[in-house]
Amino acid sequence: MATFLLYFFILTTTPSVFLYVFAQSDSADTAPAKSFPSFTPQDNYLIDCGATSPTTLPGNKNFQPDQNTAKYLSYSGKDISASASENLTVPSNIYLNAKIFTTEATYTFHATSPGLHWIRLHFLPFKYNEYDLKTVKFSVQTDTLVLLRDVQFAKDEVIIKEFIVDVTNERYAIKFQPAKGSVAFINAIEFVTVPDKLLDTSVPVLFPVSQKFDLSKSNFVTMYRLNVGGPMLDSTNDTVGRNWLPDSQFRNNATGEEVSTQPSVINYPKSGGSPLIAPPTVYSSAVKMADSETTLPNFNISWTMDIDTTYSHLIRLHFCDIISKALNELYFNVYINDKMAISGLDLSSLTNHLATAFYKDFVVDSSMVSNPLVVRVSPVNDAQGFRNAILNGVEVFRMNNSVGSLDGEYGVDGKKQSGPSKTVAYVGFAMMFGAFVGLGAMAVKWQKRPQDWQKRNSFSSWLLPLHAGDTTFMSSASRKSQFFSSTMGGLGRYFSFAELSDATRNWDPTEIIGVGGFGNVYYGELDDGTKVAVKRGNPQSEQGINEFQTEIQMLSKLRHRHLVSLIGYCDESSEMILVYEFMENGPFRDHLYGKDMPPLTWKQRLDICIGAARGLHYLHTGAATGIIHRDVKTTNILLDENFVAKMADFGLSKDGPTTDQTHVSTAVKGSFGYLDPEYFRTQQLTDKSDVFSFGVVLLEALCARPAINPALPREQVNLAEWAMQWKRKGLLDKVLDPTLVGQVNPESLKKFAEAAEKCLADYGDERPTMGDVLWNLEYALQLQEASLQGKAEDENKAVIATPVCPPIFAPAPAPAVVVSTTDNQQSRNPAEVQAVDDNSETAMFAQFAALNGR
Repeated sequence: MATFLLYFFILTTTPSVFLYVFAQSDSADTAPAKSFPSFTPQDNYLIDCGATSPTTLPGNKNFQPDQNTAKYLSYSGKDISASASENLTVPSNIYLNAKIFTTEATYTFHATSPGLHWIRLHFLPFKYNEYDLKTVKFSVQTDTLVLLRDVQFAKDEVIIKEFIVDVTNERYAIKFQPAKGSVAFINAIEFVTVPDKLLDTSVPVLFPVSQKFDLSKSNFVTMYRLNVGGPMLDSTNDTVGRNWLPDSQFRNNATGEEVSTQPSVINYPKSGGSPLIAPPTVYSSAVKMADSETTLPNFNISWTMDIDTTYSHLIRLHFCDIISKALNELYFNVYINDKMAISGLDLSSLTNHLATAFYKDFVVDSSMVSNPLVVRVSPVNDAQGFRNAILNGVEVFRMNNSVGSLDGEYGVDGKKQSGPSKTVAYVGFAMMFGAFVGLGAMAVKWQKRPQDWQKRNSFSSWLLPLHAGDTTFMSSASRKSQFFSSTMGGLGRYFSFAELSDATRNWDPTEIIGVGGFGNVYYGELDDGTKVAVKRGNPQSEQGINEFQTEIQMLSKLRHRHLVSLIGYCDESSEMILVYEFMENGPFRDHLYGKDMPPLTWKQRLDICIGAARGLHYLHTGAATGIIHRDVKTTNILLDENFVAKMADFGLSKDGPTTDQTHVSTAVKGSFGYLDPEYFRTQQLTDKSDVFSFGVVLLEALCARPAINPALPREQVNLAEWAMQWKRKGLLDKVLDPTLVGQVNPESLKKFAEAAEKCLADYGDERPTMGDVLWNLEYALQLQEASLQGKAEDENKAVIATPVCPPIFAPAPAPAVVVSTTDNQQSRNPAEVQAVDDNSETAMFAQFAALNGR
């Protein structure tokens, strides 16, 4: 009974009380804020411009008048020290004075050490004699950096512009430049050393790949600093003099509830944590999910902030679990502009304690997203029990552009920014190679590559899942034992390790055609001359096991002409090896762009798209619940020696929803540029997510360019958006691959583009099924063939105007499919098989209505 009462007391104790008790427990890896040393900046110049005597502010900030610091000010114009009227209400006395400049003026500071420094410029435009400071225009810059360009302050309110600049010289100059016919002014200046721990030099890029961005030479201007769920915090509440605004004006209040606890209970990790990152008053308040009075809340909390999309931004998010009563209760997702920033954030696993500060930085290339910037938190769909999400603080910093400007497109030398920013270029590089994550080890063996490596398409991603690393793994040995015992029954031929060693020339490094998180893929030839691809797991690897198992499970129960076939396996000793058919012509993408290969004809592209559509249609309809591929892209469409297309890489595949479900709830996975926006927003996966990705594939086939190319002008970066803009204008020839000009029948092109457009609808309900897509692609091919073969006029009319031709996406029956391990064909009568498999598209079109539904 006593135990029950104690348990009941713990469960009913308010979070703040419980957290206080929890926080007082002895911990070797966390500490309260007071245990961290205070920060004393090496450079701490505080200038009260236009003042005649020092001004001391709360927090012992002592501003010196610039009359006493004349050695810092270089100015040849009329020296005007202005004073505000006595009845002006100001938050601090530093705003009662100002220095006005009629020509360029420079403040120069001696930096005792290089590194990051804060520059805070304080402005309060008031009227002084003939100068109305609300009407003036001026710029502020350093020797290498534009801080403010043609700034104007229309309201008589305090404005603080805060910058973080990289100081590399002993003398650092800040120049005030009045516009023609105007003056410049400044009320106060701070030039202060930034703590070393404040910013990491290497920060992950949000999207499309989790690569690192080097911040060591970047400069910043603070755009937003929000104390989420709490009040306004001024410099007296922050040991390094920052101001934190309340978040209420930026928040969707309907879905958030403010919570708070005592700042004294907040702890910081001793490793990598510090109150200098954010004070405990920030972490002691938060916004959590409001009570929706439902069992499973499905909404989120969002904050919206206007940004300039011509700049890259550094986003810092602050978290501290002040709402849980025990560890491992809180799991939630974090999004930035509808892109997954953190999936399944578990503060318990990161800090091992409640009420412990945690922050996360991201570099966001704002040219890749739209204004405004939106930060969202939402519960994980499959979280058990406690479903909530929190945020404690947000900071948004604009980063300088390529010409060294934080405001405007011109640098200090008048040079105008052109082309993508350095972040765009960086992300572009990352995207070009991000699709081949895990293949980097090929560089080590590059000099040992076989002479015919090009024929073998060695950089294909066609057999190895490349999306590992974001799941929790059991040990390799236990997982292998458990897995093989339950699934190997249907994997086809058993190979001995000796057989596969002979096939790969004793695992010769020159035979490697792919490298990934799970291990190497080797080219091999069996005793009977069959060419194979051999995927050999690395026993030391903990990466890719889940995706690898998924691929095995899928391929062991699937057989189809347009799916890559699994031939067999080997599980001797600790080995885990799978053997696949070898795809002679590699991925579809290599034949569209990026490789020096002959261009495909329009008919070849249609045949390949139709083959891929057949494979996907089979996946969606050929099993009891259907299968969703979840990573449809041109690198996962492989071509055999006859250019027959086959879908590959089933590492991300999921069983479709059951008959009483409409979707599968799962974490967002896939490839940038192909992701279904509805799946990304809702984490609800359907077969229509594959349809969206296939729409992007169709446009790649049409335009012969990547889904995302950040090196292009902004309006052309995203292939789907760019191509659809021209399609709606009726000018598809503007995006057509130049090698196709003159060989594409206009009606075929129109039907093909209509299919792509329907696939790319924003909502899944508006998209066709893969059966509908297949129908229309067959129709587009029929139109093309009729044009090329010069059929008789009556036959041509029969093809184009036949009554069985559906309007776009008229419902088409799904073909009946019988899963077989011995027959790769769908179960049809011989005439039907020949009509489809011989690619006699006219016959196929005529027979389509005869196919039975699943």
